[in-house]
Amino acid sequence: MRKQVIDRGGSDSEIRAASEVLNASALTIGFARRFATYKRAVLIFKDVERLLSILCDAKRPVQLIIAGKAHPRDEEGKALIQEIVNLAKEDELLRKRVVFLENYDMNVARYMVEGCDVWLNNPRRPLEASGTSGMKIIANGGLNFSVLDGWWDEGYSHEVGWKIGNGEEYDDLDYQDELESRMIYDTMEKEIVPSFYERSDDRLPRKWIAMMKASMRTLGPVYNTNRMVEQYVEKFYQNSLELRNILMEDNWKVAKDLTLWKAKLASGWDKVNFVNIEEKRTEGKLTVGGKFIVNAEVDLGVLTPDDVEVQIYYGKMIGNGDTQKNSFAVMDNKPVKGKSNLVAYSGEVECDQTGQFGYTLRILPKHKLLINSFELGLIKWAK
Repeated sequence: MRKQVIDRGGSDSEIRAASEVLNASALTIGFARRFATYKRAVLIFKDVERLLSILCDAKRPVQLIIAGKAHPRDEEGKALIQEIVNLAKEDELLRKRVVFLENYDMNVARYMVEGCDVWLNNPRRPLEASGTSGMKIIANGGLNFSVLDGWWDEGYSHEVGWKIGNGEEYDDLDYQDELESRMIYDTMEKEIVPSFYERSDDRLPRKWIAMMKASMRTLGPVYNTNRMVEQYVEKFYQNSLELRNILMEDNWKVAKDLTLWKAKLASGWDKVNFVNIEEKRTEGKLTVGGKFIVNAEVDLGVLTPDDVEVQIYYGKMIGNGDTQKNSFAVMDNKPVKGKSNLVAYSGEVECDQTGQFGYTLRILPKHKLLINSFELGLIKWAK
């Protein structure tokens, strides 16, 4: 902090103030990452008065160390940094308890994960890719406090840290921010701060130490770069190498054939259409264990049944008419007699739950060398 003030030509009073920030004995919460807006760096400042009541408890003080950078063209991200810096400057109480470290890099991160008791992560679910900064705190004895997203969705248990919410997702983002900021304050007041300051006769926080040990013991061997590299190799790099070797066969003939096939799909996709769709049930009344059967006729134009896959796409209905946790069933095909351009498809969905379900049909490209069915960006939905 002193170096930051000196580097930007700060006054003597500012340099002295920088020397007075932070308390080596206080509960220290760290937040450091790229300042993308969905990571919600200012969420903990939603209610400054309530935050101050937590930070400024004379017997159980808490302090925040924040660091990060925004992309040079991310004006909203840079505005978040300015907001935090201005908050810490304007409020004398915040000034000593909230520190923003400039020029965030691996070296700054190293000191932060070594020195923070808790690592805060509050992205807007489900936008978190992984959350690797929280993994680094584990090996340093820190505990995680995070939204159930990224790796924490898999790694969380009450023995090793704290969660924000229960994995909910919201359409009203302002409501989500308001609700989850309250959850942060509630958890800090009722669980995190008491656990840190609850000391035995030897002045050791036994419950906190037990959580640290449980975190290092159970999470450390699972969430690390060894696993990351291994899974990248197994799921992506090895598959890419095998696919490349196949494409190289016969002086790249396979690759040339695949390119021609993709061109055929692109030029002929507009002609692909559902002509007729009929549904029927194997029983008069649809019950659990029954089968819901759908038949369809599809005009494939210049394509063939080998080029595409037709699916029943279905899911349980929720209140607003949408579905959640959708599934699909692949439909079988056979030519339509007397109509060379039409192909008949039939498929069924086994009803294994009660409730109201919705469905539609879709057509996707199919080829053994595609990375997945969505690689070409082509899809045809039934109207």
